[in-house]
Amino acid sequence: MEREQWDERYRADELIWKAEPNQFLVEEAAGLAPGRALDLACGEGRNALWLAERGWQVTAVDFSSVGLEKARRLASERGLELVLVEADVLEWEPPAASFDLVIVMYLHLPAGARRRVHQRAASALAPGATLLVVGHDSTNLTEGIGGPQGPAVLFSPEDIVGDLDGLDIERAERARRPVATDSGEVDAIDAIVRAVRPS
Repeated sequence: MEREQWDERYRADELIWKAEPNQFLVEEAAGLAPGRALDLACGEGRNALWLAERGWQVTAVDFSSVGLEKARRLASERGLELVLVEADVLEWEPPAASFDLVIVMYLHLPAGARRRVHQRAASALAPGATLLVVGHDSTNLTEGIGGPQGPAVLFSPEDIVGDLDGLDIERAERARRPVATDSGEVDAIDAIVRAVRPS
């Protein structure tokens, strides 16, 4: 989707996604000591806000001014500080070796663009820092629910690992995530990769 489409989508509803953070972020980051975090393609900021509540200094980047305005308002209501950057993650260059945690959550792009974003995300990691990538797995099309319906923008854990030269892979797997529907709970299938920059 283009910037204007995301602006319109964020404008249409109070919150596109629920306010709670992604469950895999909670699992993977809960045990990390707070430091500097970067949230690429942050949307309305639910994950950035959760990190900030836990003492992280968060920079959140998105190309939707409407999404960022929601994040700004929510941060203000909660007494939190976020550094919000309006930029396209395909073009924005994060400062090198500057963050203790970088997250890329549900950013779905064609393979070449996806690889470029993930390599920039990896370059932003300080020594010993963690990168967490989560998104709809390729198998979600036939075995799960929701998410993009174009196979070209979906990925597997192996695809993400292939994007990340020079990092130590700590987790690379498919995981099921329950989604409430009108007819009951159904599982979405996500790809999760956690990697660390060697010290």
